[in-house]
Amino acid sequence: MTPDIDDLADQIRVKQSGDRRILVAIVGAPASGKSTLSDRLYHHLGGDKAGAAVVPMDGFHFDDAILKERDLLPRKGAPNTFDVGGLKRTLVALRDDQPEDVYVPVFDRNLEISRGSARAISQHHRIILVEGNYLLLGQAPWKQLHDLFDLSIYLDVPEETLRDRLIERWTGFGFDQETATRKAMGNDIPNAQTVVRLTIDPDIRITNA
Repeated sequence: MTPDIDDLADQIRVKQSGDRRILVAIVGAPASGKSTLSDRLYHHLGGDKAGAAVVPMDGFHFDDAILKERDLLPRKGAPNTFDVGGLKRTLVALRDDQPEDVYVPVFDRNLEISRGSARAISQHHRIILVEGNYLLLGQAPWKQLHDLFDLSIYLDVPEETLRDRLIERWTGFGFDQETATRKAMGNDIPNAQTVVRLTIDPDIRITNA
């Protein structure tokens, strides 16, 4: 089902109530369409000029050097390969709504690294769309984030659809079909199953997105 962008935007605006800053979690498994929905909402809400901004959870990936040291590089993208503390501190800073800009990292998929301070969130930005797999995960340390969101949206997509999209994603990066399938089934799908199994109930659930 294609999300009703008008309805979602209206629900976000209702939550804002005045000029206060709000944080909206957009959650789902890998390849569920989180980035696409975040981008559509961002533009539908008026984009940067209207005070909307996107903060991607992927920017808080641990660097490969840390993952290698902890023998976690093959599981990059799993819940324990993110700087949850850093993400929480950033979200708290955004909620505090101080005059200073808050700079957030953005993950570069071509380089496979996070670029620090790559996006500025200013006092002008009042609707912050926070996009990521594990924002509603019901286990430590992720569950400490739940109360920071004013609204949560979850994209519920069948595993078979996720698998097809993930394989297509990896082939799009230049991998052959066999390697793409191995990458999808060896890491991405287990991560997707974790999201499905451990995500708490959202405010809004969109099925078969």
